[in-house]
Order: sequence, then C-alpha cells, then structure tokens
Amino acid sequence: MFEIGQHINVTGLTIGKGNAGNMKKHHFGGGPQSHGSKHKRMQGSLGAGTSPGRVYPGQKMPGRLGMFQRTISGLEIIAIDQKENLLVVKGSIPGKAGNLVSVNMKK
Repeated sequence: MFEIGQHINVTGLTIGKGNAGNMKKHHFGGGPQSHGSKHKRMQGSLGAGTSPGRVYPGQKMPGRLGMFQRTISGLEIIAIDQKENLLVVKGSIPGKAGNLVSVNMKK
C-alpha cells in the first residue's frame, strides 16, 4: 500500500503533561521574582471586580495540558521493512514512543 518516497499524514495524541499552570500552559510571563513577591508564577488579574462580577468565558486558566489529537502532514517514507511491518518516516510524529498512530496517504 505504501511506497518509499511517498508522502503521508500521521495522526495521534500528543504527549499528556497533566495539570499545568499558566506559565507552562499559556506561556505567561509571570510576576516579579524579588522583594518578597508572592506572585512569581501566578497569572495576575482575571478581570474587573464588581462589574461584570464574573470571569468571562474563554479566560486562560491553569488546567490539563496535552493529550490533543494532532495531524502531521507531508511526512516522507524513507524505508519499509516488510518482515517487521515497519514504516521508517522522516520527521516527527505526535505522542510518546509506543503510542498508536493513524497513517493515511496524503491527497
């Protein structure tokens, strides 16, 4: 089904990183690091106080990071091992070593 030199799309789950704060998850800059600051890795203000009196939907907050489905397209097949049922692909594929991925022919 596959040939050497053919381009394919590979779909899989990215590496899960568990619960993450805003600096890791959303690349926030963080607060001051010295003079007794208690906001080194915190996100800062979430919005106004009395009005509207709530946090708007879509606000970037801490939470789970990773385990998203991603498709990497245009990867080239370098070698095929019929005996071991292996495809050697040039480029990176999503997920950890040993995860299941879906390989489709590029259209």
